[in-house]
Amino acid sequence: MKRSVPLVIGLVIAGLFGLIDVISVPFGDGEHPPFVVALADGVLGLITVVGVVLAWRGSRAGVVAVIVTRLLSALTAVPAFFSDGVPAPAVAVAAVGIVLTLACVAFLAPALRSHA
Repeated sequence: MKRSVPLVIGLVIAGLFGLIDVISVPFGDGEHPPFVVALADGVLGLITVVGVVLAWRGSRAGVVAVIVTRLLSALTAVPAFFSDGVPAPAVAVAAVGIVLTLACVAFLAPALRSHA
């Protein structure tokens, strides 16, 4: 797999998101997001980081892992828009995270095309 500029941009964004997910687990208040969601995001972040390393080395499976884990992580933010009592800054962070995740996936998806 050729390491194109969009692929590199997508991997860098995903890697940063993955690292943020991993290191943010112990810093949450347990309410926003709930601890279970923060823990799930931490696990997804760890898988993302491993996927980024594999994708950087040319693995299509790594790219797939990154795309899937980032989309699942974005899905964990959706309840912030519908739950009562979520602070406005948390909703804003969720919205920005979802938009950046979709941009990341848009950068990564072309790398999965077959070049045969």
